[in-house]
Amino acid sequence: MPPSLSRLLSLAIAAALSLSLVPPADAAKKKGSRTHATQPRAKASKPSKTSKAKARPKARQAAAPVVQSKAQQLNLIYDQYWDASLRLNPLQATFQGENRYNDQLPNFLSSAFRQQSHEFTQEWLRKVEALGPEGLSGQDLLSYEIFLRDARSALAAEAFPGWMQPINQFYNIASIAVMLGSGTGAQPFNTVQDYDNWSRRSLGIPALFDQAIANMRQGMRAGVVQPRALMEKVLPQLDSIIKPGAEESLFWGPVRNLPADFSTEDKQRITAEYKRMIEYRLMPAYRELRGFIATEYLPACRTTDGMAGLPNGAAWYANNVRQSTTSDLTPEQIHQTGLAEVARIHAQIQEVMKQVKFRGTMPKFFTFMKNDKRFTFKSEDAMLSYYRGLESKVDANIPRLFSLMPKAGFEVRPVEPYRAQSAAGGSYMRPSGDGSRPGIFYVNTHDLPSRKTWDAEDLYLHEAIPGHHFQLGLQQELTDLPKFRRFGGETAFIEGWGLYTESLGKELGLYQDPYSYFGYLQNELWRAIRLVVDTGLHSKGWTRQQVIDYMLQNSASSQTDAVAEAERYMAIPGQALAYKVGEMKIEQLRDQARRELGPRFDVRQFHAEVLKDGSVPLDVLQEKIERWITSQKS
Repeated sequence: MPPSLSRLLSLAIAAALSLSLVPPADAAKKKGSRTHATQPRAKASKPSKTSKAKARPKARQAAAPVVQSKAQQLNLIYDQYWDASLRLNPLQATFQGENRYNDQLPNFLSSAFRQQSHEFTQEWLRKVEALGPEGLSGQDLLSYEIFLRDARSALAAEAFPGWMQPINQFYNIASIAVMLGSGTGAQPFNTVQDYDNWSRRSLGIPALFDQAIANMRQGMRAGVVQPRALMEKVLPQLDSIIKPGAEESLFWGPVRNLPADFSTEDKQRITAEYKRMIEYRLMPAYRELRGFIATEYLPACRTTDGMAGLPNGAAWYANNVRQSTTSDLTPEQIHQTGLAEVARIHAQIQEVMKQVKFRGTMPKFFTFMKNDKRFTFKSEDAMLSYYRGLESKVDANIPRLFSLMPKAGFEVRPVEPYRAQSAAGGSYMRPSGDGSRPGIFYVNTHDLPSRKTWDAEDLYLHEAIPGHHFQLGLQQELTDLPKFRRFGGETAFIEGWGLYTESLGKELGLYQDPYSYFGYLQNELWRAIRLVVDTGLHSKGWTRQQVIDYMLQNSASSQTDAVAEAERYMAIPGQALAYKVGEMKIEQLRDQARRELGPRFDVRQFHAEVLKDGSVPLDVLQEKIERWITSQKS
């Protein structure tokens, strides 16, 4: 499947499995916030009115052709590309809120679709390359660089047969289908047309499952199969979906929630149609997929855990690393960086232990921090009040570090009860484009004893202000960006920024308590450990158990968390590297700017320059900041 669709689907599956929202939240209402003047893309000039030809009174002279600048030509291409990509990838359109193609589900696992996607990417890459970057600046130059980078990266990824591994416990097309069809995902169920759209779209699910089986059989012949430990987790996932009757199925959700204003005739028709669809189309397809995995695929799965167990696995993993980190770092470089970071952070935790006069080993300190009752919130209200109190503390210091802030409002809200059990400890939902909804920082108050006071300050900085709310809230305002940028995003930049803002806590008036500072160090340690274990697993021959043991020995992780994380790294190799690599790149560029600019360096201007253009690949960010440094020198 094309990488753009693959990335969207993997994110959607992650959201489906966690049942948590991952966009942004309410930005605090700020007085006198300033917005930085971004460079808007060039607007097409209006054609001038034509004059009548004097020599021929009755004939009209042909209008002179409008000469467009290179930037205008490129922006037209980007608009055309985006529309064409949504037609090619109807699921991508649905996830973006574009509902024109909600009744379509192409067989995106087929070789014909892969070829079509390859030709599509080549065609649009040629169109953009033909114009070249000469004369472009500002947003226009960034858009050009990002488009070329993404297209070339997509073509390079085609060398590796990811299509032979369409299912694992984390990335599972069966979960995507049920998320869409249950009424809890991006597929809308508000009108009769919406219900008919899903009925037609579901016609493609059996063929898609059959193709997944065919692809996995090809993988079995080629030695490109999943680790057995992952596929053993898939079977109970499928079992939870497969039901003997339609009314027991998750797919029955839209029928159970039929809008009251539907006519009796429509309600009866839809109910009968969905019952047939679920019992005679969907459940048989799920049963066939489950039977294949249990009887054919599982016995053929590999006993190795990392990508080294796959043909050309080293090159494949290196490509994954480049895609995830948007950098040219090698797995070995990242591994060594991770080891150094773990040692550095351990030393800082040792200093905290001395500061609080803790006697014992670091593992015992981790146990103390997890179990001591002084670190628990007394009630849900107390927890929410604590987080809301952080807002005023941070806001008072924001002007010292930031001149560019989003216009949208910001709120702290508890995670809704229906999804609290499976949701993350904190998440952010970006403000609506029309300003009707603020950014929202969702705080999970479920299982209150597990929510620690020492983990609150760094979580607020990361998910709220100045983390995701500033970055995603500002990107939401960039309405002149091409859609492939405005609706896209790079994990290394987005999560790298979130993690970077955790390091600003002392400057923003937080981490005054050594235990809260430990919370920051613990979260940074977790991201550093990912550099070690992901690369260890896939480039150094580490086993699943080695990864689990390393996490247990070097952090406050529980056995359950360590197992889940290890299997995540096995399922989506390289993805977890993005967080720490992104943070370190932003820190490196800040240090470079401070070193080269000396007294001219202004951290507020640096932060504005990082944020003002939205999410960009890290190599593009490097070039952008270096151009900014040069401009500041003059």
